[in-house]
Amino acid sequence: MGRTSDAREKILAAAQGLIESRGYSALGVADICKAAGVPKGSFYYFFDSKEALALEVLDEHWRIQRGDWERILGGDAEPLQRLRQLFEETEAGLRAGQQSCGTVSGCMFGNLTLEMSNQTAPIRERLQTIFEAQVEMVEKVVVQAQARGEVAVADVNEAARSVVAQLEGQVLFAKLYNNTGRLDTLWRNGLALLGIRELESATTA
Repeated sequence: MGRTSDAREKILAAAQGLIESRGYSALGVADICKAAGVPKGSFYYFFDSKEALALEVLDEHWRIQRGDWERILGGDAEPLQRLRQLFEETEAGLRAGQQSCGTVSGCMFGNLTLEMSNQTAPIRERLQTIFEAQVEMVEKVVVQAQARGEVAVADVNEAARSVVAQLEGQVLFAKLYNNTGRLDTLWRNGLALLGIRELESATTA
């Protein structure tokens, strides 16, 4: 019992929900197993440690999010419209989450960066890999927009990094104040970081 085909998925799902709502440090293996409805022995059958589980939760969360980012940023719309869509879907997801549970959950990657980056090297390194992948994906869009003469930046990689940091920072503020209204300036700030002066035409294109 407990080592059935869905026990691992139950543990992963429970861990993700608990990490999003309570953070990593406050969780014990017993808490995760109780939420998953599986015996403690099942946990150690599938995972060597709570840290190993957290890494898999990060990987699974990024697998899903990366699919969304690839769908949006690799779409057929013009470059800046794709970037705007990324911001809009991020905002919509946080608003839906707030309506569902009453609070803004923020970004799992950002939350764990603040909580764990100085405590465990494997989690820090995995988060670095994820954020670097996000920067790379945004950078490709910035390169395309620059080739069209739509942005004016000296270093596209740093511009993309600033856009990702701005997105992450605004999501952090939305969580801190439990107010998705903090996300209203996402797109306008992103345009400013890309050196776009004609904000009105860019936002309504």
